[in-house]
Amino acid sequence: MVNDHPLLFFTSIIGLSKMNQFLRTIPALLLTVVVSSCSTMMQTYSYKAKGVDLKDYKTYAWVNLEHFVEENKEGEKRYARYILDLANEELLEKGFKLDVENPDAVFQFDTRIENRVSYNQSPSVSVGVGIGGPGYYVGGAMPVGGGQITQNNYEEGILTIEMYEPKTGKLLWRGWAEEQISFETDVEGDLKKAVSHIFMKLPVKHKE
Repeated sequence: MVNDHPLLFFTSIIGLSKMNQFLRTIPALLLTVVVSSCSTMMQTYSYKAKGVDLKDYKTYAWVNLEHFVEENKEGEKRYARYILDLANEELLEKGFKLDVENPDAVFQFDTRIENRVSYNQSPSVSVGVGIGGPGYYVGGAMPVGGGQITQNNYEEGILTIEMYEPKTGKLLWRGWAEEQISFETDVEGDLKKAVSHIFMKLPVKHKE
């Protein structure tokens, strides 16, 4: 005789042990969704021009250092000197030599903040209609993911470092890092991490 309660009927189809296992996983799944929605992991990317051997470029200089203009001192570019010092350390670690007279390559960097929008679905669980049974359709109740979709406006900080051929102006390599920022952001700590991770993607290391 078939039980009249839809949820009990559904458990009889898929097995009580499997249903209990599924229900036990729901809190863990919801926690994963919440943690993922709150994370602000830094992402780094790079591009290298095709057919270019970066080993041929051993000396460097910096260009377009308008970041140090006085009126920008308290603005968005106020960390320019800090970025420059970090980048020089990374380049020296890779075996590059600073040469402001006749460099093989020139570098420039830029920072900017962009407004972004993301959409999230709230981690809720409701009861919906399930289908089960071999060869026929059966109405039954089961947990179904759902929830309201909300819009999240946030700011993303972007640091870009580029390497050029000084004689031709050709872009040789570009690396950049992106991260969601807020009033709680450790700017200096994140910049140090960003510069380090960007230069990890520069595919060359000269021998001493």
